[in-house]
Amino acid sequence: MAVKKEIYKCMKCGNVVEVLVGGGGTLVCCGEDMKLMGEKNKEGAGEKHLPVIEEKDGGILVKVGSVPHPMEADHWIQLIEVIRKDGKTGRMDLNPGDKPEAFFSMKKSDVAQVRELCSKHGLWSI
Repeated sequence: MAVKKEIYKCMKCGNVVEVLVGGGGTLVCCGEDMKLMGEKNKEGAGEKHLPVIEEKDGGILVKVGSVPHPMEADHWIQLIEVIRKDGKTGRMDLNPGDKPEAFFSMKKSDVAQVRELCSKHGLWSI
């Protein structure tokens, strides 16, 4: 059973989906069940993935890692997503070569959760 806001990945082709409306059944791609991506929230050795929120004029700047995350063709931050306390979501899709950061027009006090998806190391959350 898929739950709203869960993120799943196809381990064959790399498709990633976020559930917009939960329902019964399983998510399938390439003939196999998709893998639920668990949210990591603790850094391991050498990893710099946890989002960092900075208050700025008119909103917040979310950066990935205390030092900038690589944004190379084979290893980059694919998206940064902010989930507000009222349930509204803001998302910025990123590409290799972009800065690993995104600006959102909201107050830090309105933020319930911040997530980011690394192409190599999965889903991270604070």
